[in-house]
Amino acid sequence: MTIQEVWASIKAWLISESLWTTVAKVLLSLVLMFISFKIINAIGRKIEKRSEKKNVDKTIMKTLAYLFKLGMKILVVVCLIGFLGIDTSGLTALIASLGVCLGLAVNGAVANLAGGVLIILTRPFRVDDYIEAQGYAGTVAEIRITSTKLITPDNKVVYIPNGALSNGAIVNYSEKDLRRVDMVFSIGYGDDFEKTRALLLDICNQHELVLKDPAPFVRMGEHAASSININTRVWVKSEDYWTVYADIMESVKKAFDENGIEIPFNQLDVHVKNN
Repeated sequence: MTIQEVWASIKAWLISESLWTTVAKVLLSLVLMFISFKIINAIGRKIEKRSEKKNVDKTIMKTLAYLFKLGMKILVVVCLIGFLGIDTSGLTALIASLGVCLGLAVNGAVANLAGGVLIILTRPFRVDDYIEAQGYAGTVAEIRITSTKLITPDNKVVYIPNGALSNGAIVNYSEKDLRRVDMVFSIGYGDDFEKTRALLLDICNQHELVLKDPAPFVRMGEHAASSININTRVWVKSEDYWTVYADIMESVKKAFDENGIEIPFNQLDVHVKNN
């Protein structure tokens, strides 16, 4: 509907109604709109305050309250225009068209908003959890309505859109209290496997942060091209993962050197022919 058609509709309405009837309807509509807006604003404030009692994210509640107030006020205005006798079919179509255009324009923002609500409701991770998602790994510093803030181990700040985050795979390293540390150590074919296995078990059992139940696991894992690979697995508390990993790596290197156990590495033999 064009502006000329809207104006023609308004003029037709003015002509069809008597002056006093028109004035009375306009005044009544203004009073109803004022009262309705007051009620809608009061309900919106209650929605915002409810977040403090229910421990719900304040950002979500404020956004929901804003959308509620906006939608209800538009509905009230359209109903009052219809009450005045003005044809609202064209106006309704115009509002619907504007809504579609707005929806297409903010499609990404709406997806992120929905993703943020989904993350807060389903809780795949919480603040202070260490996660890996969308090619990034770090500690969750903040869960916002449209993005999640990560702090990487090298102190970088990464903002991941919640739309992509909620639709992708998420690895949460902090959700469980225990984690398994997997390591592989290689020895030469000429080295004593049983002696090496006993050394590895001794190192694992002596570490104060390694759990005794489940017990450490040390077994031969592979006959590789130039080495015997030994799988070593220990269980630790999640917060001790990297400490135990580094300690065992250092202890194994020292123990291998002291006991003459060779750690194989790739070597290249070059033969030069002098013609």
